[in-house]
Amino acid sequence: MTIVPSPQLQVRLGTRGSALAREQTRRVMAALAALRPDLELIETIVSTAGDRDKRTPLTVIGGQGVFARELQTALLAGTVDVAVHSAKDLPTEPVPGLVIGAFFSREDARDVLVSRDGRSLADLPPGARVGTSSRRRLVALRRLRPDLEAVDLRGNLDTRLRKVREGEVDAAILAAAGLLRMGWQEHITEFLSLDDFVPAPGQGALAIECRADDPAVNEMLAALNDPAAALAARTERSFLRALGGGCRSPIGAHATVSGDTVTLRVMLGDEAMTRVRLSTWTLPAAEAETRAGALAVEVQRSLAGADPLPV
Repeated sequence: MTIVPSPQLQVRLGTRGSALAREQTRRVMAALAALRPDLELIETIVSTAGDRDKRTPLTVIGGQGVFARELQTALLAGTVDVAVHSAKDLPTEPVPGLVIGAFFSREDARDVLVSRDGRSLADLPPGARVGTSSRRRLVALRRLRPDLEAVDLRGNLDTRLRKVREGEVDAAILAAAGLLRMGWQEHITEFLSLDDFVPAPGQGALAIECRADDPAVNEMLAALNDPAAALAARTERSFLRALGGGCRSPIGAHATVSGDTVTLRVMLGDEAMTRVRLSTWTLPAAEAETRAGALAVEVQRSLAGADPLPV
């Protein structure tokens, strides 16, 4: 009698090609391998619009979806079984046929300053060039240091660090999560306050997307889901969704879960980046996601009465 071994279940994980995206995907692969040693896990690199065009401002080439659309297309086409996204890059509008199977491994959500000579944001001299491609960070910078020059800064994480090192800019504002995941924390000059630099919705979290009609993969991903990270990310994304998702307004939202309550910090600026409103609420955890959407409308209505930002 010949015994034929059972074939391994093959799971293809779609990822962007940057070093950070691949490191994030490797972490998901390691967690899946620990959960299911019988899996055959295959990394599949998918080129996205945001990776191909590193010069055009993100708001011009498509905003929030520029790092996600091709991964979602690959999922729907069956080219990959799972897509690993930085949650801040994933559009809030659901794609028919796709679901977020898990929010995984939230890293520090704060922004950080990386400066060439080790100076903090407060110590940078007037006129210093600070790199960022984020309208949200630009508004926060104008609010705190209108005397600094903001410079559009695109490229992968290692590219942006090189531009600081070589003096193309004096400093850059980046997400702590990427530097920490890559083990590059020695480059961090300063962690920026959550009250001044409210992170992008979903910043620091990983969203793992899959096809809705793939029960085997959905079941596996459910085991990777971090309930606190999921509640925080869904609350932040609800705030963003109520404002129109990929709109051009600078938007920040950061939720922290503590027992039965959620603390939600938000920042909203107008499209012209001349006014900004910051607010903080404590919400019942069971209502946080729903309440965040209603609060977004409230903040938007009050924006016209906010004090103008310094020019």
